[in-house]
Amino acid sequence: MQPTMVGESRKPEMPAHGIGEELGALRPHIGPSPLAGYEHMKGFGVFALPFDSGHVLAMRVFPDNDFAPYVTVWHRTPEGHWRIYYDAARADIACPRYYGAAAERVAPANIVLRWTGPMELHVTMDAPRLDWTIDVGAPLRSRVLGAMGTKLPRMMWRSRLVQRLITRVGDAAFGVGDVTLSGRAPNGQRAFLMPERMFPIVESTALLEGRSLGRPTHADESPRIGDMKLPASPVLAIGEAYFSIDDPEEHRRTVEALQS
Repeated sequence: MQPTMVGESRKPEMPAHGIGEELGALRPHIGPSPLAGYEHMKGFGVFALPFDSGHVLAMRVFPDNDFAPYVTVWHRTPEGHWRIYYDAARADIACPRYYGAAAERVAPANIVLRWTGPMELHVTMDAPRLDWTIDVGAPLRSRVLGAMGTKLPRMMWRSRLVQRLITRVGDAAFGVGDVTLSGRAPNGQRAFLMPERMFPIVESTALLEGRSLGRPTHADESPRIGDMKLPASPVLAIGEAYFSIDDPEEHRRTVEALQS
C-alpha cells in the first residue's frame, strides 16, 4: 500500500500565502537520521484534535524518514481506547512501531489528503469510513513560535529547559496544556518531538462511519497515549520527531528489506 501523501492540491484556486501549498508539495525522502542512534521522521500532522463528544482524532504525515513515507490516523474513543490506522508499506515502519503497544487496534487503511484551500485540509479514509475537514488558523503567534523552533539546533530540543520553554509558549499561544515533548513511547523507545511550527485548528468536522464526532473543544485533561500527553486544544504541527534505535540489527534488517 502506498500512501497518498499530498492528495490533489488545487493550486490555481490558492493564494500564495497559507500552508496548504507548502505541505501539499512535500515529496518523499528516505534516508538515515541526522541524529546518530535515533530513527527520524519529518513532516506534519494534527498533533491532537479533541471533540466535545469525547472522541479524539490525530494524524501523522511523514514523507521523510528512515524507512518509507507513511500517513496514520489515530482515533481515541470516549472510553479511552486508541486505534491506529496506517497507510504504509508495513505497520512496523509507521506509528505502530512506537505507539502500537498503547492501541486497542492497529489496521491498514487507504488515507487520502486533499488541500482544498490555503489553510483547509480534507482527509478521507476507507476503513473505517472517515470524512474529516480541518480549517487551520494563522495568527501572529504561530510565526513567533516558528521563528523560535526553526532556529534551535536538534540537540537543544533534547534539553528539558528548552522543552519547558516551547511547551509554555505553546500553552500561552494555543492552550495546548501539558504536552510531552520527550519521554518513553508506549513501545519503549526514548522519544523527543520537535514541533517547529504550530497552528490552531479553528474548525473541524468529522464523520466516522457516518456519525458526527461533534465539535472541536479544549479538553479538560490532555489526551494520553501511554505516558505521552497530547495537546488539550486542537493543533496542527509541522516539525520532526526522533525515536531511539534500541535494536540496531532489527533497524538494519528493516531498512534493507524495504530497499530490496
